[in-house]
Amino acid sequence: MLDIRHQSITSEDGKPVGVILDIDTFKKIERIIEDYGLAHLMAEAEDDEILGREEALKFS
Repeated sequence: MLDIRHQSITSEDGKPVGVILDIDTFKKIERIIEDYGLAHLMAEAEDDEILGREEALKFS
């Protein structure tokens, strides 16, 4: 599990309203989210028709 060190930001009445992350932690979280999204898209496309080169180039 990722160790997430953060500082909490609270409103005047003490309710949490935000957090501050160091840049390295933010980049790790961002990478994990991107990898998850990519894996999800790859799983969705697994059964899609495979295009030949010429057919694929028509989409660019």
